[in-house]
Amino acid sequence: MNSWNHAVSAARKWGGEADHYIAVEEFIDSSKEILGDVRHRSMYHHTAGAWLCQRIFGRTITVPKANGHGWVEVPVRLIAERHVIEDLGWLPSPADYIAGMPIAAWMSGSQRKELPLSHLLKGAAK
Repeated sequence: MNSWNHAVSAARKWGGEADHYIAVEEFIDSSKEILGDVRHRSMYHHTAGAWLCQRIFGRTITVPKANGHGWVEVPVRLIAERHVIEDLGWLPSPADYIAGMPIAAWMSGSQRKELPLSHLLKGAAK
């Protein structure tokens, strides 16, 4: 499902319009900028990603009630969690993504790469 369809789904559930939700939905899917296949989900499609959305967008967003009279506060974390559940069918943690990840030698710092000094000085004041 794409970000817009998630926003439409959220509007059906909590009220308001898709435009009220699209910023949260697009953030969760923004990892597609880095990786164009389903592995992009490992960046934000989990419990920590939902909490990150709350830090970025605040605890709630305010949307108009469906009847047009008044407003409703929708928890941002619930919007994010719903997005993940719509995509995956459940809400994993980051640990679920890395559980089967092989540990490469470079991850422990045991493999050092020599960088030319010029790389270290780029952007430094001269």
